[in-house]
Parts: sequence; C-alpha cells; structure tokens
Amino acid sequence: MFKRLAFFLFVFCASLTASAQDAITVLESGGDLNVLYRNEASFGLLAHSSGGFGLNYRRGKHVTAKRKRVFEFEAVNIRHPKEVKTVNPYFENSKGFYYGKMNSVFVFRPGIGFQNTLFRKGDVKSVEIRYSYFIGPSLAFAKPVYLEILHDTPKAYEFDLTTEKYSPNNPNHSIENIYGRAPYFKGFEETKLYPGLYGKFGLSFEFADLHDDLKVIEAGVTVDAYPKVIPILASTSNSPVSNRQVYTSLYISFFFGKKWF
Repeated sequence: MFKRLAFFLFVFCASLTASAQDAITVLESGGDLNVLYRNEASFGLLAHSSGGFGLNYRRGKHVTAKRKRVFEFEAVNIRHPKEVKTVNPYFENSKGFYYGKMNSVFVFRPGIGFQNTLFRKGDVKSVEIRYSYFIGPSLAFAKPVYLEILHDTPKAYEFDLTTEKYSPNNPNHSIENIYGRAPYFKGFEETKLYPGLYGKFGLSFEFADLHDDLKVIEAGVTVDAYPKVIPILASTSNSPVSNRQVYTSLYISFFFGKKWF
C-alpha cells in the first residue's frame, strides 16, 4: 500500500514539474500564454509632415491592465514649408542649398504620457489597437546656415570662394553668388535654444507574433508651440515668408522593442 501511494505521489509531482516547466518555457519564449507584461521599451523611426524624419525611444509601464504610463524621448528636424532646394545654374559642380534659409532646426522632445488599449489581441495573429497622448518640453535648436560664397577676382572666370553665414541683408549673398552649402557642422557653436512645449496624440497598431515582442505602426498629430518665432527662412522681395511660433505636423512611425515583467 505504501509503495503504491509513493508511486502515485511521484507520478503526480513529476507531471506538475513537467507542466510548470512547459509553462515557464512558453512564458520565456513569448509564446501563446497571454499574460500581462508590466514593462516595455521600444525604439522608433518616424516621418512627419513638417519636412523631415526623426528617432524615438519609449519606456512604458502598466498602471492597470489596459493603461500604461509612458516616457518618451524624440528627436526630429523641422523645415519651413516654403524651403526649396536649388543649385547655382552657372557652375556645373555647385552644391545644393536652400536659398533664404537662415537656420537649420532640430527639436528634442522629452515627454510623459499614457497609452490606453482599445482592443486587446485575441491571438498571436491578431492586432492590438491603442491610443496615446503625450505632453512635455519642446527644445528647438537653431543652427545658423553657412554657405560658400563666390567673389570676383581681377581675372576673368576666376573667383575666390569664402565660407560665410547667410544673411538676407548682404547683397553679395544673392542666389547667383552662392556656390553651395558649407560643411554641415560649420557654425555649430552658434546654435541657439528656443524652449517651448509640445503635445501629441497617436493611434497605434501592435502586430508582433510573440506576446513579449513589440512591432507597432503609429500615426498621429504633434503640436509644438514656442513663445518666440524661430527664424528658419528669410523673407525676400521675391519670396515673402513668415516664420512661425506654432508647428502642427502629422506623423507616422514604426516601433520595435520588448516586453518583460
């Protein structure tokens, strides 16, 4: 009797151990076990309607089963809608430049927000739909644009080439005297900071095959507002423009990352 009881206990414990080991294996592999992973981190690439691209990092943590608190850090460039790339037609090897552009602007957005689940995944082949919103500082860095300028010499068809910061008030900075853009980092030490605020709203679709992976497409709108006008493009007699304090842009981004406990 004792031997039979011991045998059944051994078989029962062995089956429990095997089941637990299988559950752990499924859990660690991010398989079909639909559990709540409390933490996640992701990197993103985005394109936006203000004329550029950007990078994004997010770190989220569940506060309820369907709601996450998310910190994000985003870096994008912003262009004026009237920027047009051109070249000097009189010189075959001239470099492209944006005539009238005074500053190149890059924006850094450290923000906090919440992400809410509208529809959870039913299985690994389905899609989870979420919406999110963020607020935070918008730090715009404006770097002056430097150009290579042509100067006449006493010899016909020979010119001196100098690197100068573009100024719409300099008569020698007319379009026919510009050979092209200077090296990008020229004038980096003259960069000015324009602090402001941003807000964002996005709708995202998560479609990773494993529950502990993240593959997300997100689309939405971002608004950046600044107390001062950022001087991106100069106003000329041929092209009157106005610079802005508020930039509204549509964006689409792709995120990839991991979830864990």
